[in-house]
Amino acid sequence: MTLAAGTKLGPYEIESPLGAGGMGEVYRAKDTRVGRAVAVKVLPEEFFENEDRRTRFEREARTLASLNHPGIAVLYSFEEVPGPSSSGAAGVTRHLLVMELVEGETLRQRLSQGAFPARKAVDLGAQIARGLAAAHEGGIVHRDLKPENVILTMDGRAKILDFGLAKQRAVAAGDDTKSPTMARATDPGTLLGTVGYMAPEQVRGQPADARSDIFAFGCVLFEMLTGKRAFKGDSAIETMNAILKEEPAEPDLSGAKIPPELDRLVRHCLEKNPAERFQSAGDLAFDLEALGGSSANGRAAASAPSRSARRWVPAAAIAVGFLVAAASYAVGHWKGKRSVAAVASFAQLTFRQEPIFNARLAPDGKTVVYSAAPSGNTPEIFSLRSDYPGASPRSLRAGQLLSISSKGELAVLTRSRYIGHSLFEGTLARMPLEGGAPREILDGVREADWSPDGAELAVIRDVGGKDRLEFPAGKVLCETGGYLSNPRFSPRGDRIAFFEHPIKYDDRGEVAVVDLAGKKTVLSEGYWGEEGLAWSSRGDEVMFSAGTAYNNNFRVYAVSLSGNRRIALESAGGLTIHDIRVDGRWLTTRDDFFREMQVLAPGQARERDLSWLDLSDPAALTPDGKSLLFMEESGSVGVNYAVCLRQTDGSPVVRLGEGAALDLSRDGKWALAAVPTTPPQLLLYPTGAGEPRKLERGGLLSYESGQFFSDARRVLACGHEDGKGVRCYVQDIAGGKPRPVTPEGTSQGFVSPDGRLILVKASGGALVLYPVDGGEARPVAGATPEDSAIRWSADGRFLLVSRYGEVPAHVERLEVATGRREPLRTLGPADLTGVLSVGPFAFTDDGKGYAYACRRAVSHLFLVEGAR
Repeated sequence: MTLAAGTKLGPYEIESPLGAGGMGEVYRAKDTRVGRAVAVKVLPEEFFENEDRRTRFEREARTLASLNHPGIAVLYSFEEVPGPSSSGAAGVTRHLLVMELVEGETLRQRLSQGAFPARKAVDLGAQIARGLAAAHEGGIVHRDLKPENVILTMDGRAKILDFGLAKQRAVAAGDDTKSPTMARATDPGTLLGTVGYMAPEQVRGQPADARSDIFAFGCVLFEMLTGKRAFKGDSAIETMNAILKEEPAEPDLSGAKIPPELDRLVRHCLEKNPAERFQSAGDLAFDLEALGGSSANGRAAASAPSRSARRWVPAAAIAVGFLVAAASYAVGHWKGKRSVAAVASFAQLTFRQEPIFNARLAPDGKTVVYSAAPSGNTPEIFSLRSDYPGASPRSLRAGQLLSISSKGELAVLTRSRYIGHSLFEGTLARMPLEGGAPREILDGVREADWSPDGAELAVIRDVGGKDRLEFPAGKVLCETGGYLSNPRFSPRGDRIAFFEHPIKYDDRGEVAVVDLAGKKTVLSEGYWGEEGLAWSSRGDEVMFSAGTAYNNNFRVYAVSLSGNRRIALESAGGLTIHDIRVDGRWLTTRDDFFREMQVLAPGQARERDLSWLDLSDPAALTPDGKSLLFMEESGSVGVNYAVCLRQTDGSPVVRLGEGAALDLSRDGKWALAAVPTTPPQLLLYPTGAGEPRKLERGGLLSYESGQFFSDARRVLACGHEDGKGVRCYVQDIAGGKPRPVTPEGTSQGFVSPDGRLILVKASGGALVLYPVDGGEARPVAGATPEDSAIRWSADGRFLLVSRYGEVPAHVERLEVATGRREPLRTLGPADLTGVLSVGPFAFTDDGKGYAYACRRAVSHLFLVEGAR
């Protein structure tokens, strides 16, 4: 029976039907207790007449509910509630699965339009495989993977439905093969799965395991690539016979113009013998990501606020013995196996609790020079010998190491100012390795690297809101509206390798090289985070540290100039590579990073740690300080972060959806977020009942900040369009494209309470006011280039500002009309060991309640031998 809209099943109010199948009917419903939209599956009453079956089902449901992965639709609960029976009688106990409501279309609906482009199929396939891997690690096998059970969300992500729970529809011998689910109750000898996607062992009635899901995945991927079913007969029996005896149906993958490597991967999934298939969905996902230089993740041109932090590896201190046992792995042959390439040994060089930002081996092969911050984020340069313990400071306060030349000369930054990740900005200087005063040569530089002959330097600097890679200084080889990092000359001196990140100081991005004529080539892309790059000892590969989607730990990868990628080194906790000697020795760090979110709620005397996972950033507080919007960046929530809401009394976290949290409306009913997809998307999430709303993107390729106007009818969004620098746009929530209101080179926009002025940070660091409706801009009196705005006061008279990178942070009130400054609060922990930054901040209207993030990092330097 179909339930009518308005029917009550316990606390769930039915709104509309979503679908039906052998395991029951699915409805869109409202959880009236919390106002959340959910999907409710009403299970057949007869299914629970058998007590053993019911017990097994409840056990599987509890296991499934424990999964937390962005590629799997969340199961909230399994419940018994009073409701109408199939005959319409009242007072009957109904059994419900209450699930995450995923908006989008099924993969089956999308396949009705034909095959996917190979790149898109690989992208979605990798996501599905990662979801399978997460479930298999939790001991759950899907057993009925098919296009109907995969949802493609509005932002282009794939989520798997109906994990692991028994289906109960019998298939008659004359049924067609559109996707009927075979009967079973997880007993041996019972057919499991859906005709056309069943593994041979399922067809024979044998138990299904993770490899059965891999076979079904191969069928699904085949169909995505070709638009045809891998196995199809005129009846269910003929289809099952094809699965047992035949190869995939014509046209084969080569006819669909699919690369041979992908052809082999799909056919390896479809081996008849489970022992000959991929043995791990994780290996399968990795090989998909490896095809075409990790193109499976797509190019990350998405957004997170500029305050977004480096994905330093969050881990407890790990015994050196684990590191000594670490091995590097090469990508295996097409059957998915891995072969050990080399066993690496690790010699620990540093032992203090401090973040290490950069490290190099000197030409003598024994001296190591590195920059670190013993307290706070002010760097100092140290040197040590690899054959003798203990480091010595180089007497250069606020000095950041950039590079060492073949002649033994240092390139350093003086008067360096912390920006984020391991990045600083300051004055480029040359300094003798043996000691002596630095000779300053160029202001406003962030990174640099010596040419192989030690004569000149390639530099990276921000000019007019665009990042430039220059060689020699002044000659632009590459520029971007995001940012560039980690420039390294090839041993031959004919090209420079570097990272390009589409969003300012969000370290996702790609690996590229540029020749000295300015021709850029992307070697590998789609990384969730990238830090650390060097050329191999032979100069034929670029070695780099990166993390992929759903993976916190950084591996060291190697990519050739033709784009072939392999894993070069991995270990417990993750690694960042800094330098490689011609004799094959590597210099690496293991970096432990976490972020605490401290909150002082109104009326409370002490701050509370209200962090959710390990990378929580506050975005906004409601005026009364009772609700906090924040962003969680932990890899556990997925590549696109999570927008979260939490009461400041410490109540459980409510996850609103994907994205970088930007702002709350004044009434607390809507959260503004930027979802880092390709292309990016600006979304409004309801904090209570309701559906997310997409805002028109126009030509924007990134969102770096965003804020509601006080009337909640418009938002201010700052980002950049293709070929243009960052600027701020006004967006009407009711509809229409974003309208630019500030010139290029302006960011971090804040709307005044009356909605008339926009405060931005202009190129060069000045705080400037722009009228929303046009007119002459004016600088903020009393502001300095080091000031970062936090918010306007509720009456519009003051700005709350702090100096970015200051540890601890001194928050001040700056009177807009006069430029008068007065201290408000000093925020930060008593122990500054490893503290890189304090902020971002969120304040209540009266300034008495607040939230802030404290970011800590601890690194240890290792000399690695035996890796390649």
